[in-house]
Amino acid sequence: MVCSTMKAGTECAFMTKTGCGYNGGTCHQIVEQCEGCQRTVEFAAGKFCSSYPNPIIKWRASACNFATHTKVEAQDRQKINPLKASKRNNKKK
Repeated sequence: MVCSTMKAGTECAFMTKTGCGYNGGTCHQIVEQCEGCQRTVEFAAGKFCSSYPNPIIKWRASACNFATHTKVEAQDRQKINPLKASKRNNKKK
């Protein structure tokens, strides 16, 4: 349904006939860490995330998985001993 509270005129999954069904009854504005993200949208009531209604929860534990301005660092792969790997492959055959 179309939001009639904070993001007036946009489609919202939490909007019902009785009003906003999200916790607290409204979406929450973005936090500092969200600045620079492509998912932020500015409305008359302020800046909001287009993907998530309460961005502070996404940033509480670690980086938001919706953030377009942060990059996840790849973890180093564990080194494999080629001799042991070839022995394992021979056992499987």
